[in-house]
Amino acid sequence: MPNLIIIRHGQSEWNLENRFTGSTDIELTPNGEIEAQNAGRLIKRYPLDEAFTSVLKRAIHTLSIVLKEIDRVLLPVTKTPALNERSYGDLQGLDKLEMIKKYGEAQVLSWRRSYDIIPPHGESLKDTYDRVVPYYLKEIEPKLKENKNILIVAHGNSLRALMMYLEKISEQNIADVNLATGVPRLYEFDSGMFLTRATYVH
Repeated sequence: MPNLIIIRHGQSEWNLENRFTGSTDIELTPNGEIEAQNAGRLIKRYPLDEAFTSVLKRAIHTLSIVLKEIDRVLLPVTKTPALNERSYGDLQGLDKLEMIKKYGEAQVLSWRRSYDIIPPHGESLKDTYDRVVPYYLKEIEPKLKENKNILIVAHGNSLRALMMYLEKISEQNIADVNLATGVPRLYEFDSGMFLTRATYVH
């Protein structure tokens, strides 16, 4: 029975500054590194065969810290832009509170949390879903079917898109789902790839 573990990268510099990060390549804060270490300690008891991450350094750095923490630095790793964070377009680098003052809380919330509303010149969660899930089905699910245990370290929205698929979360309900930085989520499957358990690892 294979396991899949997903982890959102640790706190980034723009997370700390409350800026829209999106596809901008921003590093972890010292606290983000600690979150990655804690995530590693939490998943140390689970066997892993392969790992996947985005091509953004905050996810890659998180994964490297996790693998060091679990003594698996030689674990095979695949880096792919398919798992990158969604682009927030013109909002990237801007302060979220300033954008609320400019556009109103409802508008900013719809850009951040809705399924198919697109930020100016950016990507919606639907756009993100449309690249993450096909990649998962083609490249990751077959490995789970081979009974391999997989770790994915990526981003809030790319992982929310995957959660939608795995947990059958509706377009409406995904607005209420938030994946905290550095908190692993475990998916357990039976031999027929039926999801038997989804839980945060504490």
